[in-house]
Amino acid sequence: MRQIILDTETTGLEPEQGHRIVELACVEMVNRTLTGRHMHIYLNPDRDSDPEALAVHGLTTEFLSQHPRFEEVYQEFIDFIRGGELIIHNAPFDCKFLDAELRRVGQPPVRELCEKITDSLLYARELHPGKRNSLDALCERYGISNAHRTLHGALLDSELLADVWLALTRGQDALLMDFQDDAQTRSD
Repeated sequence: MRQIILDTETTGLEPEQGHRIVELACVEMVNRTLTGRHMHIYLNPDRDSDPEALAVHGLTTEFLSQHPRFEEVYQEFIDFIRGGELIIHNAPFDCKFLDAELRRVGQPPVRELCEKITDSLLYARELHPGKRNSLDALCERYGISNAHRTLHGALLDSELLADVWLALTRGQDALLMDFQDDAQTRSD
């Protein structure tokens, strides 16, 4: 099973107001093992970030102006995610930005380009109802160090989310292993 852990950073909160993606990262996992293969791109949004967004990611207009626009790299993105399950924390947010960028270049919505989209935030809320389920809170809950995270970054957040996802879903494998162990014991 191929899963792609994905995150974006943006100029603001609403693509309908002209906000754009400034950073896009995908980390590949196959059969619950990180492969070391990833895609990481800074993007020139041709606009300034809102001050609140800039405070979150720290990616200045000057820095981003040196990088490609989405229309120059969208095929690389599509090729990377094709056939995989996307794991995204708060998927509706990232997907609305991805869909807006893809629409600008005449491509279908992201859900039509991948096998499936799973929202790790919804999964965490089901597993831990009534608790904080931000990426930082989940890192703390599962003992995953995020001490090196001073600003949000799509690649770093994708790597952290990959570790969190493995921790969140670890029980699924344990149940399967217990069942197999019981079956083997009965047959001995």
